[in-house]
Amino acid sequence: MIDVLVAGGGPGGLAAAVHAALAGMEAVVVEPRTAPVDKACGEGIMPSGARHLRFLGVDVDGYPLRGIAYVQGPRRATAAFRGATGLGVRRTVLHSALYRRAAELGVRVVRGRIEAVEQSSDTVRAAGLRARWLIAADGLHSPVRRSLGLDVADRRPRRYGLRRHYRVRPWSDFVEVHWSRGGEAYVTPVAEDLVGVAVLSTDRCGYDEHLARFPRLAALLAGPPVGGVRGAGPLRRRVRTRVAGRVLLVGDAAGYVDAMTGEGVALALASAQAAVRCLARGRPQDYEQRWRGLSRRHRLLTEGLVRLSAHPAASRLVVPAASRIPPLFNAAVHALQ
Repeated sequence: MIDVLVAGGGPGGLAAAVHAALAGMEAVVVEPRTAPVDKACGEGIMPSGARHLRFLGVDVDGYPLRGIAYVQGPRRATAAFRGATGLGVRRTVLHSALYRRAAELGVRVVRGRIEAVEQSSDTVRAAGLRARWLIAADGLHSPVRRSLGLDVADRRPRRYGLRRHYRVRPWSDFVEVHWSRGGEAYVTPVAEDLVGVAVLSTDRCGYDEHLARFPRLAALLAGPPVGGVRGAGPLRRRVRTRVAGRVLLVGDAAGYVDAMTGEGVALALASAQAAVRCLARGRPQDYEQRWRGLSRRHRLLTEGLVRLSAHPAASRLVVPAASRIPPLFNAAVHALQ
């Protein structure tokens, strides 16, 4: 019988499988897509996420990131990471590196999709496989979470994300967050000659229409677009609990506020580690509290920023406030790194 069955082979799922293998457990990942898997993602990894990758033994090429910058027209506020660097990494490059590490440790990845789960007092059955535990890391729209009735309705405005890459030399080693009335644009260097630009908004319109709201940024994107536009959303996901019998939810499947603070990958890696440690100690019931603790700062800050962005008058004050009160902006960034 398998020790840990993992639904979803994205960063959270592969990280969970690697942690399980490092703990001496047999792990099998069920994933419907072929590697490498791409996804609409800001592609900036906070310093804590970079540390998690090093702990996992994952060697990944990327662009060193020194901090976060908020930009609105000519105004700019910056906050450097303290004592560490983040990493800008193409999602496909990150996935390939995690996939290689999992293979090195003997993790088996099988093609398939887990949509229904059967549980008994000591086993889980899904996708024709039997395991002691199931870790659901199957994304924002998690079929496992839905099948277990763990979704909670949320009537607040829905936000969506779109991402495109541009063949242009990065002009900064900071992740730039450009603010406008209609949403935000996130610029992340991912290579010496490539930047990713993700836009987040409640407005459902095309990528070029979104980008037109940031004329100063658009003028910097002189290089040609690389690849197509990828989308994601709605972003907010409320979840009743992260532990349901012998099933634990990690990554985006565990609940999601917004991509505004760029911690998605770092939180996925952290929650994967926490879930496996709880299983290894025979204390799966501890995972809910562990997840709440490791995500609390992120959830509080992101929720506050999303509320501000929903009001044009308030959103116009974010960058001026960050530039006029540098210690406050620095404290917020350092709390998340």
